[in-house]
Amino acid sequence: MQPHSQNWTHVTEFVMAGFAGAHEARFLFFTLFLTMYLFTLVENLAIILVVGLDHRLWRPMYFFLTHMSCLEIGYTSVTVPKMLAGFIGVDGGKSISYTGCLSQLFIFTFLGATECFLLAAMAYDRYVAICMPLRYGVLVSWGTCIRLAGACWLVGFLTPILPIYFLSQLTFCGPNVVDHFFCDVSPLLALSCSDVTLKETTDFLVSLMVLLVSSAVISVSYGNIIWTLLHIRSAAERRKAFSTCAAHLTVVSLFYGTLFFMYVRTKVASSINFNKVVSVFYSIVTPMLNPLIYSLRNKEVKGALSRAFSLKSWKGQ
Repeated sequence: MQPHSQNWTHVTEFVMAGFAGAHEARFLFFTLFLTMYLFTLVENLAIILVVGLDHRLWRPMYFFLTHMSCLEIGYTSVTVPKMLAGFIGVDGGKSISYTGCLSQLFIFTFLGATECFLLAAMAYDRYVAICMPLRYGVLVSWGTCIRLAGACWLVGFLTPILPIYFLSQLTFCGPNVVDHFFCDVSPLLALSCSDVTLKETTDFLVSLMVLLVSSAVISVSYGNIIWTLLHIRSAAERRKAFSTCAAHLTVVSLFYGTLFFMYVRTKVASSINFNKVVSVFYSIVTPMLNPLIYSLRNKEVKGALSRAFSLKSWKGQ
């Protein structure tokens, strides 16, 4: 911890460095990320609307899927618009207030933690559907689904409270340039002139708890699913049962793989540029891919989409 000095000027605003090394290609990056962002919005809004309008999809799995789509929209909207403004040099596009920075990190962490627990709830749904199909209606009733979803949002909201509180207690006395495209933990800690040991430890333990609890539920659920599938004699039935889990497993692998890499660490990141690439993957690319993974591998979603956007369907109404 550095000694206090009368010459310190406390930071009230941060400046996002973004992708400073790609200045010459900034319009190319702007177009790329804007396209991905708009594509993400359209995909997830389409899933929300289609599930809401098609009564054949009013089932627990798709109920959780609409919550996932809401999370993806919020997840990208909290970071991408600010990043895009920085690319094209909009007035104030690269700057963010101290309060705004902490708020952005709070919302981003809240939505990320909620997604972890929601993926766990979806794994439980698949476990009951495959391992205990006769009790599915009782164990995964609409009341249970609403309580599970509510618990995911509540625990997700509580997750960043302590880490953000400890971050707010740190002193930032300059420089104020955050070497990232949003207010992430590691680049902020690198700017602090306080002792960040307690903050790093808290972040590590909270991140580890969220990831271990949610991944434990997913692992136990899929462990039981695999055990059940191994005892199904018909290969066709095994493939049919596993196909209902394939999309979820793919999303879990993409999401958890990057999160474990980024956040279950105790030291400030040493390779900032590599961390930016990983952050782009889980905060922009993954939310864009998830709706495609669920819709392209799901005949019911594809059928509902085709019915929703079919001219015959509209004429029939």
